[in-house]
Amino acid sequence: MELNDLRIFCRVAELASFTKSAEQLSMAKGRVSTIVQLLEAEVGARLLQRTTRSVRLTPDGEIFLERCKRLLAESDQLEGMFRPITGELVGSVRIDMPALFAQELVLPKLHELLAAHPQLDLGISINDRRVDMVREGVDFLIRIGPLPDSDLVARTIGMMKMCTLASPAYLRQYGVPRSLDDLAHHRLVHYTISLRNEDAVLRFTDDGTVRSIPMRSALALNSGPCLQAACVQGLGIAQMSRPVCQRLIDRGELIEVLPDFSPPPLQLSLLLPHRRHIAPRVEAVVNWTIQVVRPHMLERV
Repeated sequence: MELNDLRIFCRVAELASFTKSAEQLSMAKGRVSTIVQLLEAEVGARLLQRTTRSVRLTPDGEIFLERCKRLLAESDQLEGMFRPITGELVGSVRIDMPALFAQELVLPKLHELLAAHPQLDLGISINDRRVDMVREGVDFLIRIGPLPDSDLVARTIGMMKMCTLASPAYLRQYGVPRSLDDLAHHRLVHYTISLRNEDAVLRFTDDGTVRSIPMRSALALNSGPCLQAACVQGLGIAQMSRPVCQRLIDRGELIEVLPDFSPPPLQLSLLLPHRRHIAPRVEAVVNWTIQVVRPHMLERV
């Protein structure tokens, strides 16, 4: 019984699909099916119930899957037990993170990680939405802001400084706001996940309390890069993370307004599917990511 065959079975069971599993594993669907059939013959039990529309675990398959997961996790740990965390990393690691965070903070340093570990197969997907980590084959997530309730294990990396920004062209046309009351005469471009009439507000810390200032929405977007681009184009005032906008601020393409009224910072979190049995290569990339982004945080936690 080969460990790789067990990994293939686990992927089919978790995705409930031979086709999706074959795509993720870069294998032919027929080969995946054959491996599962041989595994069933070897253990002497039907592990998956197949129909034309679905694949689901049998009762024996559910028991077998749980044991497989434990065995594979222990195998990963054994492989890295005596290997220094700074040693060469081998294998795949899949990460999901927001676009501007990846573009401005992670990608500029990524060559260092890949140069040090040429056998590392790194994949980065760009999302802000909720991700099914098992089905989509993701090892860890990076998220900014409040976290929804879930079974994921969260590690807080730090707090990201937020700032209120506008382009020089916008400020020439609408004027520079000097007080929170001045915002009544300004337009907002803001980020929203759902585009379902979420409140158009700017938030500020004023004398230790958070104030929400209703604004006239000019544009709502569910993309960080598009929000940044809209602000640069002069479509309105926006609140964004300072680390991901610092390059544009330094170049004068965005200007901070109302600097005496800071927006509340947002929490930066790293999420894992479980607390135990993290493969050494995943743990190493987690630690590298934290090391890279922590200098951009307001505080260490």
